[in-house]
Amino acid sequence: MAQLVDSASRIEPPQGGTGASLWRWVAAAGRRHSLPVLLLLLLGFVAPLLTIIAFSFMPPRSFSVWQWPTLENYRVIFEETYYTSFLWSLGMAVVTVTILIAICYPVAYGLAKTFGRWANLVTLVMVLPLFVSENVRLYGWVLFFIKGGVLLGSIKSLFGIELESILFQPVTIIFGMVYVYLPFMLFPMTLGVSMVPRDLVDAANDLGASRLQIFREVELPLAMPGIIIGSLLSFVLAVGAIAEAKVLGGQSVIPVTHDIEIAFTYAQNWPLGAGISVMLILIVGALVLAVLRRFDLDRILGRR
Repeated sequence: MAQLVDSASRIEPPQGGTGASLWRWVAAAGRRHSLPVLLLLLLGFVAPLLTIIAFSFMPPRSFSVWQWPTLENYRVIFEETYYTSFLWSLGMAVVTVTILIAICYPVAYGLAKTFGRWANLVTLVMVLPLFVSENVRLYGWVLFFIKGGVLLGSIKSLFGIELESILFQPVTIIFGMVYVYLPFMLFPMTLGVSMVPRDLVDAANDLGASRLQIFREVELPLAMPGIIIGSLLSFVLAVGAIAEAKVLGGQSVIPVTHDIEIAFTYAQNWPLGAGISVMLILIVGALVLAVLRRFDLDRILGRR
C-alpha cells in the first residue's frame, strides 16, 4: 500500500497531446469549483461597492450613475459638519473596543484555562442573546433603564430614592455597544488565549518569572492574534452601529451611520449618502491596515 501511495505521488503530468489536455482539465477543477464563491463575492461585495463609489461622484439628488461625474458631494462633506459624526462614531468605537478588551480577557482566560466543565455553560450564556433580534434586546434595556422602569422603579420602591434615568446619553450608547458586540470580541480572544502552550507558562514559572512577567512576556504576546482579530472585528462593527444610538441614545448623539441613513431615505440624496459611505470605508480601511501593519500576524504566529 505504501508503494502505491509513493508511486502515485511521483506521477508526472503528460507532456503533450490528449493526456496534457486532460491533465490541464483536472488541474483547473479547483478553479472551476471556486467559481460559485467568486460569483457570490462579486455580486454581494464588489458590485455594491463599485455602485456606491460610482454614485458618490454623481450630481446631488440624482438616481442614475449615467451622468457627468462631480466632486460636489465630497465638497459638502468636507465643508459642513459631518466631521462631528465621524468623530462620534470613531470615538465611541475606540471606547467600546477598549472596554471589551478589559472585560473579555479575564472571561476568555477562564474559558480557555480554568472554567473546565463550566466553560460550555458560560459559552451558551454568551451565545444565547445572539438568537434574539438586536432591536428587541436594546428595547429590553430601555425598559430596564427608563424612569420608573425595572432598575429605577425598584430603587424607588425599596429605598424611596428617585433617580434620574441614564437613558439617551452617550454612556448608555456605549453600554449598548459593549453588550451587543461582546461575543465578537470574546470568542476570537478565547481562541487566542487557548493558543498559549501550558508548557511555556510552566517553564517561565520554573525559571522564576513573576505572574506579571509571565502575563507580559509569554501569555499576552502569544494571545495577541486573537486579541487583534477580536478588536478589529468589534471596531468595524461598532463604527457601523446605528441601532444603539437610535434606541438607547434617543438622537442625543448622531453617528455617521445615521447621516448615511438620512441621506439615502428622508433626504433622497443618494450621491451624498454614497459619498459619506465611501469616506467611512476609506477611514476604517486605513485604520485597519495601519493596525495590521503595526502587528504582523504572520510574524506573531511564527510563519516567518
